[in-house]
Amino acid sequence: MWGCATKELDPTAGMSPEKIYADAKEDVSMGAFDKAIKLFDKVEGRAAGTPLAQQAQIDKAFAHYKNQEPAQAIATLDRFIKLNPASPALDYALYLKGLVSFNDDLGVFSKITQQDLSERDQKAAKESFDAFKELIIRFPESKYVPDAQLRMGYIINSLAQYEVHVAQYYFKRGAFLAAVNRTQQVLADYPGAPANEDALFVLMKSYEALDLKQLRDDTRRILEKTFPKSEYLTLGYKKKNSPWWKLW
Repeated sequence: MWGCATKELDPTAGMSPEKIYADAKEDVSMGAFDKAIKLFDKVEGRAAGTPLAQQAQIDKAFAHYKNQEPAQAIATLDRFIKLNPASPALDYALYLKGLVSFNDDLGVFSKITQQDLSERDQKAAKESFDAFKELIIRFPESKYVPDAQLRMGYIINSLAQYEVHVAQYYFKRGAFLAAVNRTQQVLADYPGAPANEDALFVLMKSYEALDLKQLRDDTRRILEKTFPKSEYLTLGYKKKNSPWWKLW
């Protein structure tokens, strides 16, 4: 007797792309992201070349993002941006791309002291910044611009703070010249960032450790002028750093 192979039936067989899309959106609202992604794929295939397929692609990227699959979300968004340069949803695609990388980089500072800081990669934060920047340049009137600007400010601050942590890492290990170079980079690359207060103090202490008294005193004067109420001026390393980067 010949065995009979059974083929799994497609539950969407006979359904219109619009119905499949509606079901996928419902799955997203219920948090069933894996299921939604598969349905959005079907919409893309069955409604290829239509606005509905474009919307399904965007929504699939969002589902990947919510499903903690940033690489898949970014790949989907990059494909959408490349294939649909005139889409009315292009501003949202750029915003979502920035958001995916932004959230992928969240939380690093809560763990930053538990690893070799000199090996941390800030690629995600920089990619997020670039996406938000492109959004603002290309679509200055987009409703997503205000939030993108806030997040860009956060990214600048976080990158600056990261560099300070690296400088502190070097200082504590006696690599004072490396600490000087890193803090000088912070001050040059991120003017006005809150982390500059920390950078100036580490720079001042590094000059002191190198017995460069004139440079130490010059740096202290800059710290006093720029941050006159800094607790570093009275408490030194006892200053309690507040987690200012935890905005979201």
